[in-house]
Amino acid sequence: MLTASTVWVALATYVLMLVAFRYAKQHRTLHALTMISVMLFDLGMPVYLYLHKSWYRRLIVEGELTSILVWIHLMMIVMMYGLYVMQIKTALRLLRQDDSVRVDHRAQAKAVLWVRALVILTGSLLVE
Repeated sequence: MLTASTVWVALATYVLMLVAFRYAKQHRTLHALTMISVMLFDLGMPVYLYLHKSWYRRLIVEGELTSILVWIHLMMIVMMYGLYVMQIKTALRLLRQDDSVRVDHRAQAKAVLWVRALVILTGSLLVE
């Protein structure tokens, strides 16, 4: 459902996310702002695609609704959003000086990086 330009933008935000993950301890404010920005980007992407792409033609008329790749992409997006919710919960606890969730937050971050990479990969395979 993506266009080539949205794939490039998604890859650029993924690189930003990797840098923010790598330097989280040295630049906590930059880390938090980058991650929040990427999450907002990911929340806005379906809205953008809905407003600017012909979903009905692609999914119904052309029959891609039955494509396993479309469903895999959708499930990866749902999983990514679920991980984002868990990340936000642990980040809020970290901001309240509760270091007991630091290990969980890091493990979730690694899962987010993997799942988001798969979202971008499956999305790039759906480019028209």
